[in-house]
Amino acid sequence: MTTGQISDQARARHRRRSERALQAVAFDAIGHRYAEVFPDRAGQLACGDWLLAELPPGARVLDVGCGTGDPTARQLVAGGLRVTGVDLSDGMLTEARRVVPGAELHRLDMYDLATGRAATVWDAPSLGPDGAGSFAAATAFFSLALLPRAEIGVVLHRMRALLQPGGLLALGLAEADLDAAPLPFLGRELRVSGYLREELVRTLVGAGFTVESCTGHPYAPASTALPPEEQLFLRCRRTT
Repeated sequence: MTTGQISDQARARHRRRSERALQAVAFDAIGHRYAEVFPDRAGQLACGDWLLAELPPGARVLDVGCGTGDPTARQLVAGGLRVTGVDLSDGMLTEARRVVPGAELHRLDMYDLATGRAATVWDAPSLGPDGAGSFAAATAFFSLALLPRAEIGVVLHRMRALLQPGGLLALGLAEADLDAAPLPFLGRELRVSGYLREELVRTLVGAGFTVESCTGHPYAPASTALPPEEQLFLRCRRTT
């Protein structure tokens, strides 16, 4: 690889990091209204019930893109699990600290999971420098949609690395054939990705997960011009 190619790759990485930061800034402004648009969290709560039934009290769970902490972090902490939440939006984290004071919350780019960059935020003595193998389960409800597909695959591999052998993953994503497509949302423009059901399952299998169930929930967002969508909720297990 030439020096020019390395420089091009470095510029591309910097550009994408800046784009993710700008998305986070958008959620600083609109995050408090998210629950108005998506008030029905039945599918997400059902996945939380699954984790609570599968995991022993005190098990450590990573909530990727924890947002305001409601409902997932709140539900899991109330059920006796130890939740570490990460998000890149300061505004969302401020609200999450109010909603779920019992969770351990960090500002972190989800793309940096299971890398040396994560060492600057993990403060629990039981976690290694990159957190590898430290969690019994992970959740990612609609947060991965803010990444292009190429980055979703990378982040899924990194989430797998953070899980213990046989660790669980609960995932939510709207079913859509999109890759970083511009989408208006509460007066802002976000770039959103999605998969059709079969392709999402293949992506998870390729990242080292067994998909134990995949259910669809028709959903019409409230108070917004967004069209109705099919929300997919998947219950997965890290292959050993």
